[in-house]
Amino acid sequence: MKKHRVLIVGAEAAPFAKTGGLADVIGALSKTLVAQGVDARVMMPGHSVIKEKYADRLRVLATMNTQMGWRTLYLGIETMDLDGVTYYFIDNEYYFGYCIYKGGQDEIEQYAYFCRAVLEAIPFLDFEPEIIHVNDWHTAMIPFLLKTQYQDRPQGKAKTVLTIHNLQYQGQTSFDFAKDVLSVDERYFTSEYIEAYGSANMMKAGLVFADKITTVSPTYAREILDPYYGRGMEGILNARKDDLYGIVNGIDTVEFDPETDKNLKCNYTPDDLAGKYVDKTELFGELDISIAPSAPLIGMVTRMTEQKGLDLVRAVLEELLYENVAFVLLGSGDEQYESFFKYIAGRYPQKTAVCLGYSDPLAHRIYAGCDFFLMPSMFEPCGISQMISQRYGTLPIVRETGGLVDTVKPYNIYTQEGDGFSFTNYNAHDMLNVIRFALNVYQDKAALASLIQTAMAIDNSFDKSAKEYRKIYDMLVAK
Repeated sequence: MKKHRVLIVGAEAAPFAKTGGLADVIGALSKTLVAQGVDARVMMPGHSVIKEKYADRLRVLATMNTQMGWRTLYLGIETMDLDGVTYYFIDNEYYFGYCIYKGGQDEIEQYAYFCRAVLEAIPFLDFEPEIIHVNDWHTAMIPFLLKTQYQDRPQGKAKTVLTIHNLQYQGQTSFDFAKDVLSVDERYFTSEYIEAYGSANMMKAGLVFADKITTVSPTYAREILDPYYGRGMEGILNARKDDLYGIVNGIDTVEFDPETDKNLKCNYTPDDLAGKYVDKTELFGELDISIAPSAPLIGMVTRMTEQKGLDLVRAVLEELLYENVAFVLLGSGDEQYESFFKYIAGRYPQKTAVCLGYSDPLAHRIYAGCDFFLMPSMFEPCGISQMISQRYGTLPIVRETGGLVDTVKPYNIYTQEGDGFSFTNYNAHDMLNVIRFALNVYQDKAALASLIQTAMAIDNSFDKSAKEYRKIYDMLVAK
């Protein structure tokens, strides 16, 4: 079998820099590909959080200047190995010395620079990639630049894969700005290429010019062909549907393992769940939830945005809290949701805890200590929280969309099959009815134990996903 040389490029990757699931995916996928014999390496920005933690392990490969439009800018390349994977970091304090995502037009410029820097850095690596695997709009200009500006240079021989993690975010800017920062020729400012609804669209550039397109679940790959989910990109996606593949994500089963997780008070296995109930009691104490730990605990670890179904939760949470149930939420986001959940925490302090912000250790304890994990998303390309919760024996309650359909099998009371709970319509009381069904199942200790063991037995590792990516690499590179 040919050992493919793959450079995975993204804005963030665990454990170096993480704001969401993208980092987890790149971190876990790269390790799994290497374990399966692929020479997979990762390139990402040298964010300040990386320098703070790994400064003594970073090795400088090269320093130079590069052009971005009329600007002459510094470009440094640093590298280190971790868990068998080689990582390359693009060093530039102006763009990556402050925050991972600057927001607005500054973020467009930040990642336009990164796309340029990646392609300029490749000849200076100790590695010549056959395939450049880019992720979301932040890196989606790379396939475009390869085919329009680098086609006669050595790096122009590389094939490209674009993975869509969330089509909602597309990197839209003006044609003047695209021309200014990336020297885009005006002939590409048409709907055939990178124009969409009057703007230059970085995601569309990748969708048009990447050799293959993947997204993070089979159901989401079908959904985005429809205008409701396609976010204006359904036209190009339908035109390229023969090159579009849905590959469900996995999780890092070493990081997320209740048998070894150092964030937990007590570890446990599917065959011995006693530690899970210790962890639940500890979590009640940590969060100052004063009702008895025998009450079912529903958890959420989420960005507080409309996408995540928080309008459904907001509509019925007080009605739910009339039940003998406790609720915990960890996350941050839109002010309207933060304010509502702070209100709920103040009104029902005995049975609710709302932790604004993000703490990775606390997230692990929520996954372990809850009985149910709620994900009522309006849309969800894949989602990994539902798979993490299954790994910890916390049963997911999800809306049937995207990757949630592909990873959660709803419990059937008659056949005793399933590994979670789900509802179809984006409707608050449909969600509430399913939650109440789950609470009834909670009272049946034999059924509950069987469900937990089934959920914990699911193989949610990246092994299957990595094999599917390898098939796509095989298509692109002749053996």
